Amino acid sequence: MSRQRKKKGRPVSGWVVLDKPVGIGSTECVAKIKWLYQAQKAGHAGTLDPLASGMLPIALGEATKTVPYVMDGVKTYRFTVRWGAQTSTDDLEGEVVATSDLRPDEAQIRAVMAGYVGEIEQVPPAFSAVKIDGERAYRLARAGEAVAIEARPVVVHRFELVAVEGRDSCVLECECGKGTYVRALARDMGRDLGCLGHVGQLRRTAVGPFGEDDMIPLDELVEMEGDFAALDAELLPAGMALHELPEIRLTPPQASRLRAGNAILLRGRDAITYAEEAYATLGEELVAIGSVDKGAFNPRRVFKASAA
Repeated sequence: MSRQRKKKGRPVSGWVVLDKPVGIGSTECVAKIKWLYQAQKAGHAGTLDPLASGMLPIALGEATKTVPYVMDGVKTYRFTVRWGAQTSTDDLEGEVVATSDLRPDEAQIRAVMAGYVGEIEQVPPAFSAVKIDGERAYRLARAGEAVAIEARPVVVHRFELVAVEGRDSCVLECECGKGTYVRALARDMGRDLGCLGHVGQLRRTAVGPFGEDDMIPLDELVEMEGDFAALDAELLPAGMALHELPEIRLTPPQASRLRAGNAILLRGRDAITYAEEAYATLGEELVAIGSVDKGAFNPRRVFKASAA
């Protein structure tokens, strides 16, 4: 008889909305948070480059099952565009590949920005995680190979000019959908304006349901090392990832039935009768994701009860 291997770590679940500092990669951050929490599982919802700062939502335990819902959410970035040079990576990390003496004024910047709102066609940067014949584009680019990436549709919901900083740079804020590259926005704006451009500083301030008030700096979490009560107090419920879906609040007997894989009948005047996708909760604890048909909730994905 085979013996099931016991998972290492604590069965802790929830979201850590990390305020990632500059100079550390997303994968390294996930490993650090997983170690701090001694969590069994961890994953993040959307990579941030080492030179970028800001929101990196990290899921622990059962919350990792909700990562796709956050990754599909709208993201907000505030970034600086530096005019006069294009780089190989479209940010400060790369080599300068072309320069220009031209500089745009505020009216010119605003005029060109209007063309980047709504659904647009965008070519991702050569140094990106886009796959080409099964290989990441950045690996090909680092190997010196020519990288040809096809344009793809992305959505920019909001694009605003925050400040003009002299002749050489400006600060922009962008609210955009999945797959949008801010570095490509800076690159393409610079080309359209004839002055060239690249991203100087980049900070992500929102992802899906999470906002700036939800973020906690890495150094604050590090100071809590070994204090699991304090660390756990910073976790947000796994169900927050599903904020755009209808929520069904359960009684303990209903939660037990769902966790056993059984459907439940939703009763009450305000009960949902149909939903392609919904989630069920017991208090703040996520119990299941499923669908509602003819007043019955059918679980498709069930979440383990907390150890507490």
